[in-house]
Amino acid sequence: MPPIHEKVTFPGSSGTLSGNLQIPDGTPKGGVLLSHCFTCSKSFKVTRRLAAGIEAGGYTVLRYDFTGLGESEGDFAETNVTTNIADIVSAADYLDRRGFGPTAMVGHSLGGAATLLAAAGVPNARAVVAVAAPAGPEHIAHLFTQQDIDTALEHGRVAVSIAGRTFEISGEFFSDLERHCTERIAELGRPLLVVHGPPDTIVPISEGHKIFDTAQHPKWFAAIPDADHLFTKAGTAEKAAAAIVAFLDVFLS
Repeated sequence: MPPIHEKVTFPGSSGTLSGNLQIPDGTPKGGVLLSHCFTCSKSFKVTRRLAAGIEAGGYTVLRYDFTGLGESEGDFAETNVTTNIADIVSAADYLDRRGFGPTAMVGHSLGGAATLLAAAGVPNARAVVAVAAPAGPEHIAHLFTQQDIDTALEHGRVAVSIAGRTFEISGEFFSDLERHCTERIAELGRPLLVVHGPPDTIVPISEGHKIFDTAQHPKWFAAIPDADHLFTKAGTAEKAAAAIVAFLDVFLS
């Protein structure tokens, strides 16, 4: 059958989440849950390019918006890594209920860190991919000034500008970062692929090495030449997707 792109909704941590389900031509090899970066959405260019490449490799892809972002319901200011993890588990459950197994989980940036943490709650996922991800969610704190953090903790919220857009961040968001640790990476219990670009200045490739060194075998590392954090250079997202497909072909077959 020809490829099908379907708009879908399913329950999240706080309201309904919006997603795009991309079903490839022919019989899918499996299903892939794709979680986007911090303050991004399922419609960001890097997310769409990764999804397109994975779909072209023969896998069904579910890309979706976290709570309070894109077309999903909820207040972004009330979200944190814990709610992100709950959203990932909900999205993985939806993909599984649609019958697109065997499944894998792919996350970009903070979405990758949250995916590593969420994997324990998704026992049916047979492989995990972290793309330009920090070893722990606490790394995201470097995007904010100490004054931003202090204001949020003291007054409950702070308005910050990220990539030219204004977001309200809660004090609970910063408090929640401290509740998550990298020890979960050593307990994944399934194959892991780390994808990172050496030129990444937002999340340096050293963070990818930390993930890789902490994880147990089997594990792969794909360093994508010329890839910055958002894979903006032509062809880099496609190379990342090709590495993901090669990994999935080995471990989901």
